[in-house]
Amino acid sequence: MGKNNFVISARNVVDEGKKKARFGTEPGDSHYLVVPDGQLPQPIDRQQPGRDQWVKQVVAAAKQGTYKDPDHPLTGYSYGDVVVFVHGFNNNMETVMKRHDLLQKRLAQQGYNGAVVSFDWPSASLPLNYLEDRSDAQKTALQLVTDGIALLARQQLLQDEQKCDINVHLLGHSTGAYVIREAFYQAGHHKRLARVNWQVSQVVFIGGDVAKKSLSRNDDKSQGLFTHATRITNYQNPVDSALKLSNIKRLGMAPRAGRVGLPGDAPDHLVNVHVEACYNHWKDDEQIEGSGSSHAWHFDNPMFAEDLVHTLKGDIDRASIPTRRRRQDGGLELRES
Repeated sequence: MGKNNFVISARNVVDEGKKKARFGTEPGDSHYLVVPDGQLPQPIDRQQPGRDQWVKQVVAAAKQGTYKDPDHPLTGYSYGDVVVFVHGFNNNMETVMKRHDLLQKRLAQQGYNGAVVSFDWPSASLPLNYLEDRSDAQKTALQLVTDGIALLARQQLLQDEQKCDINVHLLGHSTGAYVIREAFYQAGHHKRLARVNWQVSQVVFIGGDVAKKSLSRNDDKSQGLFTHATRITNYQNPVDSALKLSNIKRLGMAPRAGRVGLPGDAPDHLVNVHVEACYNHWKDDEQIEGSGSSHAWHFDNPMFAEDLVHTLKGDIDRASIPTRRRRQDGGLELRES
């Protein structure tokens, strides 16, 4: 297809300055990359246009139209969307880019014409590294805000000649949900960020590896997330086997939101969508990449993509999105097809 893929890498560089320089598995400085189709992120000049040029390219890719209503306060301005994908633990670069590609393809098929950016934090490729990965996630979480969300918001304001109103959305898979929650928490203690408008539109958790109780209305560490997000959607799959593993590693003390859903006292702008029926319907479809993975079935699934596009647009109330229906218990459920 010849497209370029936008990536922010927060990994360290191994053998820097040498021909075989590559990204490692430890925390490092943020690198702004434009990765050609079929390639992996590399710390090389031809993938690094420079931060300001990278932002301009992302904004250009994000544009989807122009406000034409004469009564609209931003008449004449372009508008657009950026989805920042934050991957989970135990993901190497091959896995990250494969899921980036699938997500980008499926969203485009459902009419999304904005940009997709992957925030690639250091994650090893061994299951035994789960706890180390969560520690690295905590170390790099603030970079998601300072070097990603706030950067896009600040550039939008400073470069007024672009005249583009950009909505920034976050999609956190697995431990990526933890990275997002931790990023908002750390940002609340960062003085410089207090002077920047870095509000995000939609925050979405898939296979969310965060404690159910951490999404309670009065949870101290989640107040930044609740304050700076317009809407937060949690996709719940009770048969997510990877989150069962997470529970074991945590001695069963903290059920994960991606498996058991939201607490009863979650803020009103948090939405829970049950997906077990949809997953069961598609899990044996061999034409869909990863369809049988209860933890990562979302990326190549057409129903999930359609629902996600409606969520990103934000034009329809949570209960009226056509890909959803009411369950007998009153909750929302993703349709099978």
